[in-house]
Amino acid sequence: MQNGRKVLTEELAFEILSAIEEIPPGCVATYGQIARLIGRPGNARLVGRVLSMAEFFGSYPCHRVVNSQGRTAFTFTEQRSRLEEEGVRFLENGKVDMKHFRWDG
Repeated sequence: MQNGRKVLTEELAFEILSAIEEIPPGCVATYGQIARLIGRPGNARLVGRVLSMAEFFGSYPCHRVVNSQGRTAFTFTEQRSRLEEEGVRFLENGKVDMKHFRWDG
């Protein structure tokens, strides 16, 4: 730990990105769900941090990760269109229809 914060290692980043690779096309997962899958419940922000840097590690389906309410990332402008291309539907309020498209992984 540095300054009371955990250090993000390349190994941890690849662990998160490997979990994201498991999300099938046409489904979404939440940041918290990915954190739980890798055994780090409560570290949803860490998942988001890794996703913001994912391009430096390779090509991953990061567009399939949304927040717990089904909102897409403000800074990822093509996220919605990429999800819609995979068949993911959005509700009138602009959120992903989590009832039908949330991945159970």
